[in-house]
Amino acid sequence: MIRVMLADDQAVVRAGLRTILESQPDMEIAGEAADGAEALALAAALHPDVVMMDIRMPVIDGIKATRTLTQSATGAHVLVLTTYGLDEYVYEALRAGAAGFLLKTDPPDRIIEAVRIVNAGDALLGPQTTRRLIERFLASPAPHIPMPAELGTLTDRELEVMREIARGLTNREIAARLYIGEGTVKTHVARILTKLGLRDRVQVVVYAYEHGVAQAR
Repeated sequence: MIRVMLADDQAVVRAGLRTILESQPDMEIAGEAADGAEALALAAALHPDVVMMDIRMPVIDGIKATRTLTQSATGAHVLVLTTYGLDEYVYEALRAGAAGFLLKTDPPDRIIEAVRIVNAGDALLGPQTTRRLIERFLASPAPHIPMPAELGTLTDRELEVMREIARGLTNREIAARLYIGEGTVKTHVARILTKLGLRDRVQVVVYAYEHGVAQAR
């Protein structure tokens, strides 16, 4: 059973998410918080598997709460869900350690899928979010960042998989695109994370664009 905690200052939003998630046989709501401070306290007490975190909340905002939570020992994965798709929010949420980022306008099935993906230790960005992130890097002059030595340890196939991750594709989509097995993709992803010292796919996306590995198509 996936235990999900909801953190949003709007009760109607929490009620809607509760209805969507509790309709699934493998999900239950562990608790609800109306601000970032309450979210941190509840997460410490309840140890949920996934925290669905709004960004704009009173007391402590969602980005600060996400940063604190991902650095704690709770082990919870944070899925940021907000009405705001602005670049600075996307980038800061990813930097804070969010494992996924979706808009509240995304359909229920996408939200349900996101919870399962994040709970499994994977990470994802919604298509709109990935596009905005790409546009941010293309619109801004690339900072002069020396090419890390560890990049040279990646094989050609691992670099190929890394570029597809940066486009926001799931393991299944990458497997279909590269005509390889999904298990093989998972192996490549694990090796990429280990070689580059990254935590998850979201960090891979940011890393790929910061170092010029990925390009928009």
